[in-house]
Amino acid sequence: MKELLSLLENNQIDELKQILSKEEPCDVAEFLNAVPREDLVDVFRLLPKGLALKTFVEMEVEEREILVEDLFENKYFIDLKPLLAEMEPSDLAEFFKEIPETQLPFVFRLLPRDVAADTFVALDSDLQEILIKAFSDKELQVMMDELFIDDAVDIIEDMPVNVVIRMLGQADKETRDIINEILKYPKDSAGSIMTVEYVSLKKDYTVADAFDKIRRTGVDSETVYTCYVTDERRELLGVVSARALMLSSLDTKISSIMETNIVSVETDTDKEEVAQKFDKYDFLAMPVVDKENRLVGIVTIDDAMDILQEETTEDISKMAAMTPNDKPYLKTSVWRIWLNRVPWLLLLMISATFTGIIIEQNEATLAFSITLTASIPMLMDTGGNAGSQASVTIIRGLALHEVEFKDILKVLWKEVRVSVLLGLTLSVACFAKLMLINQLYDQLNIAFVICLAMFITVVLAKVIGCTLPLLAKKCKLDPAVVASPFITTIVDALALIIYCNIALALLA
Repeated sequence: MKELLSLLENNQIDELKQILSKEEPCDVAEFLNAVPREDLVDVFRLLPKGLALKTFVEMEVEEREILVEDLFENKYFIDLKPLLAEMEPSDLAEFFKEIPETQLPFVFRLLPRDVAADTFVALDSDLQEILIKAFSDKELQVMMDELFIDDAVDIIEDMPVNVVIRMLGQADKETRDIINEILKYPKDSAGSIMTVEYVSLKKDYTVADAFDKIRRTGVDSETVYTCYVTDERRELLGVVSARALMLSSLDTKISSIMETNIVSVETDTDKEEVAQKFDKYDFLAMPVVDKENRLVGIVTIDDAMDILQEETTEDISKMAAMTPNDKPYLKTSVWRIWLNRVPWLLLLMISATFTGIIIEQNEATLAFSITLTASIPMLMDTGGNAGSQASVTIIRGLALHEVEFKDILKVLWKEVRVSVLLGLTLSVACFAKLMLINQLYDQLNIAFVICLAMFITVVLAKVIGCTLPLLAKKCKLDPAVVASPFITTIVDALALIIYCNIALALLA
């Protein structure tokens, strides 16, 4: 390694080239990691084509991205083309984000057809639109032919009308009809995310027949790991895995190895429920049937993962009192972010005025001691945080189907016991704080009021935090909407009422 770096430093390029051509790809990749970035492209281009490609495969993902970026900047497109073909579509999508929009179509055309289609799906909708507008009709037709139906539908849903018309115009009639049919399903349903490209078998097929069918149609199917057995009416009879096919003799009938205990979803099933079934059963694909149990499509694991990510992002936004947004943060305009946030903040601000009214009405009581007034933020913050802990725990439990509304009494009993322990702990800590910091040695009655209010507030906050999400779910509302911000506001108001009434009762 040191010898090679020394040759590079001394500009002994011919000797360096000769030595590198005899090295193993993994050793060359290790050497390239040590080469200064300004020399990386020049050294890489010294390698014979075959060795260069093998070395690129051996390089770390970060080093590959740096090399590809530098080759592009130096306009070594002949060297760049075979390397792009070796990269993962997701990595290529990241690389294309850094390319100037004017250069994007040119570099995209360097990709092989199959890699181009997978990369196109992984791109942001903005970049997809740029490419579609730059494509000739022939290129767009090729792209539509390469895309899986569900991916084409996802892209079309994010495109402007003029782009959609052009995309559908370059698709063949069968594809166009299927896309239009899928677009008719409700946006959040299983039908809207399914694909019709799957392997269908008959129960009287032999394993040999099944392999023949897979060879003929598998290349155009989204998955061949799970095959579906149907009759002449397309009614779903069973499921057979690639593993079962490979472990069976060629003359075995499909009817004898297919699984008839089928887990499926209907076209109008909510897509979040579909994703949860993937998580529960560890499937790679889920059959989608109509009301008559006829197979109309499948949902694959990659779509389920996207759904889970979308739903998690949506729940986090709602729990933070924001309207969910389907665009990446950096691509969202300031006005859109403002519009997503301001209604909730206005609502919470107005609701928070109740706490101000309560303080005004109890001004005389709170004036009894400055410590009473100074402890208000501590009580309100502790109550809000306690309620948020309970609500977030229950909301997550609802999302994972760990708890349901019928479990409300069990949840209440558990949270009450937890809240009593937490309330006692915090009250003791609060008393110590009042003695050591506020030095209320001669005002134990005030310290008692504050600690008692702390205990009751924590218990009340936990009870509210665990019950509101369950009640929201029962009323067919989104539990995430009643999370932290709303619960905090409710608990703040109740905590103040309790606090002032205790002070009035014990100090008057």
